[in-house]
Amino acid sequence: MNDKKLNEKIQEIFTHLHEHPEISWKEKQTTSYIKDFLENEGLKPQTFPNMTGLYVDIGDGTPRVGFRTDMDALWQEVNGTFQANHSCGHDGHMTVALGTVLKLKEMATTLPGAVRIIFQPAEELGSGAKTLAEQGVVEPLDYLFGMHVRPLIELDDDTYAPALYHGAAKHYTGKIIGTEAHGARPEEGVNAIEVAAALVDGLKRIWISPTESASIKLTKLQAGGESSNIIPGNATFSIDARAQKNETMETLTAAFEKVVRAVSTMYDVTIDYTMEAHIVAAQVDDTAKNIMAQAITDVCGDEKRAEAIVTPGGEDFHFYTYTKPELRATMLGLGCGVTPGLHHPEMTFNQERLPTGVEIITRAIILALKRIESGE
Repeated sequence: MNDKKLNEKIQEIFTHLHEHPEISWKEKQTTSYIKDFLENEGLKPQTFPNMTGLYVDIGDGTPRVGFRTDMDALWQEVNGTFQANHSCGHDGHMTVALGTVLKLKEMATTLPGAVRIIFQPAEELGSGAKTLAEQGVVEPLDYLFGMHVRPLIELDDDTYAPALYHGAAKHYTGKIIGTEAHGARPEEGVNAIEVAAALVDGLKRIWISPTESASIKLTKLQAGGESSNIIPGNATFSIDARAQKNETMETLTAAFEKVVRAVSTMYDVTIDYTMEAHIVAAQVDDTAKNIMAQAITDVCGDEKRAEAIVTPGGEDFHFYTYTKPELRATMLGLGCGVTPGLHHPEMTFNQERLPTGVEIITRAIILALKRIESGE
C-alpha cells in the first residue's frame, strides 16, 4: 500500500471512529469494527468473553514488542446535549494503531519478531489497563509503546516527544452518615454539611513538600433536600487526589486517611469511602524512551523531536509497568495542535499528523525488535 492509499485509509478509519464514540466498558460497536477490520486483513484478533477490547499479534513466534491504544470516549455535554464524545483523542490513537497494523502486515514476512497491538477499553475510568494486565495481555512483552495527542500548551504542532511523564491520580466517592434534625434544634443532630466543611478544612491542612507536586480536594458534595428547615444528616462526596510521583501519592493517601479518621472522631459520625480509580504515575524506561527518540529522528528529523513532557494529567497506560516493573515502556507525545484542550467538548486536532504517528510507532517497534534480536 503506497503512502497515498494508506493516508486515505487512515482518514476513512478516523472518520468512522470519530463518528461512533462509545463510553468506557461499552465500546461494543468499536470492538466489532476493529475485529472485522483485522479479520478482513487476514489477521486473527483475540477478544475477551465478558468485556470489550481485543488484541492481535502480527509476525511469527511469541510477541515481545507491543503497542497499546485506548478506545473509550467521554460522556459530556456537547451543544446542550449529553452524549459520548471523543474529546481526548482516542479516535486518533485507534487510527494510528490500525495504520500501524497495516504497515506491519506488509512487512510481516521480514519482521525480526512478533508484535502485539492492544486495543484497551475504559482508560477514562482508570480501570482498563489494570483489567487487561490481569488478563495477562502484556506478560510476554519486553517493550510496550503508547501514544497520546498533546495540546498546544504542551507541544507545538508537528513536533513529537519521546516520553510523557503523567502524574498519579486517585478518585474517591464517599458518604457522611450523621443525624438529621429540625432546624430549630441543631443540638439534636449532626449536620453532614458541617462535617464536610471540616473534611475540606482537613484536606487543606495536608502538607506536602514544596519540591513535590500534589493536590487533594473535594470535587462534589450533595446534601439536604427541598426543605431549608431540616438539618441534613447524610451527604455524599467525591474527592480528586493528584501527585506527580507514586511515592508522593502514597504520602497524600496516608494523610487523607488520617483526616477522615480525625473528622469522624471529632463529630462522632461514620465516613465511608471507596477508591473508584487509581491511576499511577509514569514509570518511563530510558531504553524505550531512547528508541522512541530515535524513531522520531528517523521519521521527522532532529528538529521536530521535542523534549519529554511532564504533565499533571493521568493515563492508565502506566499501570502496565506498575504491575510489571521490568516492562520497558514509553508513550509518544503527538504534537497535533489540540485545541481548545483535552476533554473540551469541542476539542479538535490536526488529523494530518496521524500518518506521521503511524510512521513513528512502526519505526519504534522495528527498532525494539532489532534490539531484542541482537540480544541487547
